[in-house]
Amino acid sequence: MEESKFATRAIWAGEKDSLAFGATQVPVVHSVSFGYEDMDEWYDVAIGKKPGHIYGRNTNPTVQAFEEKIRILENAEAATSFATGMAAISNTLGTLLYPGDRVVSIKDTYGGTNKIFTEFLPKQQVEVELCDTGDHEAIEKEVAKGCKVLYLETPTNPTVKITDLERMAKAGKAVGATVIVDNTFATPVNQQPLALGADLVIHSATKFLGGHADALGGSVCGSKELVEQIYHYREINGATLDPMAAYLLLRGMKTLKLRVDKQCDNAMAVARYLQTVDVVEDVFYPGLEGHTGHDIAKKQMSNFGGMLSFSVKGGVETVRHLLPKLKYANRAANLGSVETVVGPSRTTSHVECTPEERAAMGIPEGLIRYSAGIEDIDDLIQDLEQAFHSLPKSILVSN
Repeated sequence: MEESKFATRAIWAGEKDSLAFGATQVPVVHSVSFGYEDMDEWYDVAIGKKPGHIYGRNTNPTVQAFEEKIRILENAEAATSFATGMAAISNTLGTLLYPGDRVVSIKDTYGGTNKIFTEFLPKQQVEVELCDTGDHEAIEKEVAKGCKVLYLETPTNPTVKITDLERMAKAGKAVGATVIVDNTFATPVNQQPLALGADLVIHSATKFLGGHADALGGSVCGSKELVEQIYHYREINGATLDPMAAYLLLRGMKTLKLRVDKQCDNAMAVARYLQTVDVVEDVFYPGLEGHTGHDIAKKQMSNFGGMLSFSVKGGVETVRHLLPKLKYANRAANLGSVETVVGPSRTTSHVECTPEERAAMGIPEGLIRYSAGIEDIDDLIQDLEQAFHSLPKSILVSN
């Protein structure tokens, strides 16, 4: 299976062993417990000596199929799953970090992740050093001082900044750090962090993996040794992926390659269009030649992703008028779905942060995150055009 092309693996990987009764689709197993007549067999399954399931908080056949599919798509030794993407992030960091440890990361991580670094880990006496995203020399210097974990996110949410994963992985390995990469924006279609030297790759499966905005989930892939530790932490702390959500994620992942390829094309076209609009101050998309991370993205990504963001003149006032005029976009706190989704960071990626904290991370209040869907690109461009043309003269004249 691992030798087949990506689109084929997305459809077939991880499912065969979970089929039953001649079904061609993985069943949704809702049973909380799994019974055994033989006490010795039950014990062997319970301690992991034999394959099987004993209790839904630990493992489940439908969930296991999802884990196997993402494992194969990320070319990992092992994978485990979580109720949400943030559960994947918090459980992974909770597994690896203890009081007195040090973690190095970047300032531009997703808002929830940033809160873990700035609010929760310091309370647990974990030292956190957040570096300017893209300043590779500064990150290397901090890593060289010693750290237990190097945590990266590329492209970042929402300003789609790029970090050189191969370079950073070398720095992390030099000091024995575990290198973790949030691959949610890129997806395994466009980026393979493990092949670039990372130890663990994290996904909010809610986003591109599922692709239909109808299921929450998260995953971590990596070495068997590390994933088993994270799984144990999760099974005890209870952030278990629901089997129905696992089924929906499995179904969505079958079209992952088709969807992401189209979303990449649409995002590039939208980004180029936005560069021509007077009221748009900046467009952030790594596929644009002027993007500061363009060359690195070309090196480590097969395409540039379905996510972009742009800032508008007039800030929040322009956002208030512009977004409600879009006909082909959900104004919502989500991304990666088949429908285009838009929203300002103040209500999406960094709603947990204050305006001052967002400003410190280089996120203006007039920044709009744009998750390109799979609609016809002509319709998306025309929709943006009519929305910009509908802006009040007071906004257009003042800017």
